[in-house]
Amino acid sequence: MKRMALILCAAALVPAVASAATYRIDSAHTYPQFRIRHLQFSMLHGQFNHATGTIEMDRSKHLGSVDVTVDIKSIDTGNDQRDKDLMAKDFFDAAKYPTMTYHSTSVTYRGKHRAVVHGKLTLKGVTKPLTLRVSRIHCGPNPFGGGERCGFDATGKLDRTAFGVSGDPHMIPDTVHLTINADAVSQPSGH
Repeated sequence: MKRMALILCAAALVPAVASAATYRIDSAHTYPQFRIRHLQFSMLHGQFNHATGTIEMDRSKHLGSVDVTVDIKSIDTGNDQRDKDLMAKDFFDAAKYPTMTYHSTSVTYRGKHRAVVHGKLTLKGVTKPLTLRVSRIHCGPNPFGGGERCGFDATGKLDRTAFGVSGDPHMIPDTVHLTINADAVSQPSGH
């Protein structure tokens, strides 16, 4: 009985994200993008065309979480040969590591429309902290039917070499800038 009372007290002290609404990422309207300087001349842009996952969100209670999986082979830089080169071992090694994942550890809201998400990115089997700054959260009725749709704009940056994405250090710098534009659709309770 005493143990049950302790468990109930602990549960009351820790707000559960389970009370937040669940939004499933809409892969057709979600684009994890990156940019990196090429040979100190032009800025190379690319994106991943397939990402899945969920976002838990309750802005009134300041609760939230992010869980995303990105298909490495969906990379698109606008050049087929470059995309093929990026699949190689010294870059993404997509044959061995076909996905990268991001799991939040905390979400701090800045009002109702902005947030800072702290989490962990796993890429090429290496897990490192990654902070995303969400500059816009916009929600409304889903025009395609049912529930609510939310859009998110976020930015971040990482050191590619920390994840073993070595490539050619004479051609590209270590820092990669990220921009994530995502849509997510609310799910019925229990899904």
